[in-house]
Amino acid sequence: MKLISWNVNGLRAVFNKGFEDIFKEINANIFCIQETKMQEGQLELNFNEYNIYLNSAVRKGYSGTAVFTKQKPITITKGIGIEKHDTEGRVLTLEFEKFYLVNCYTPNSQRELTRLEYRVEWEKDFRNYLKKLDSIKPVILCGDLNVAHEEIDLKNPKSNRGNAGFTDEERVEMTNLLNSGFVDSFRYLYPEKTDSYSWWSYMGRAREKNVGWRIDYFIVSEKIKENIVDAKIHPEIFGSDHCPVELEINF
Repeated sequence: MKLISWNVNGLRAVFNKGFEDIFKEINANIFCIQETKMQEGQLELNFNEYNIYLNSAVRKGYSGTAVFTKQKPITITKGIGIEKHDTEGRVLTLEFEKFYLVNCYTPNSQRELTRLEYRVEWEKDFRNYLKKLDSIKPVILCGDLNVAHEEIDLKNPKSNRGNAGFTDEERVEMTNLLNSGFVDSFRYLYPEKTDSYSWWSYMGRAREKNVGWRIDYFIVSEKIKENIVDAKIHPEIFGSDHCPVELEINF
């Protein structure tokens, strides 16, 4: 089974950059998108093989998640059941026979860390949500989680320490998630692999120089880590400031 996750930085925008061709070429079983920046009905989505589900933010042109899946899910859940977290369309959960798929666009702590306190609160509530699902059946979590976990996960760790996405608080919360029964699929397979990033600033030719961050993940329940076949990052695919990440897993 092939799963893709991609923060497209605006689904309507990426449609003008060859998204349909990329989508068809990848031919994933499940294709998850973050930062759709659209409401339902604002874009005609004709992907005949796929069932399409969206969770849009109340605020127009902001945040939002979507899942395209060949297999119809048993249930679809928008949000995590906590009102203050669920107005921005950040979480979309699909239940399948053998696992839960959770597509997530984690809140950014923002410049000057104006949202860091909220971010830490979000992390705790979201972790509890995942653990609850995991107690029922295994979880595959994917998305833009807005944190580079370790120094190996960004090009310039020393100069970025304390910046949004690489604060001690955010990194500790990622550690807490992994310690509560989950595995970062990419690091599980490639613990020492360097220069592997999924996001680059638009400034200073960062992508051309590969001055990036790995902030997009597939995280799975520890109980299914042996099912992982491969985890990939696709920097060759353009259209956004992020590139797609991939998980291949067997059940």
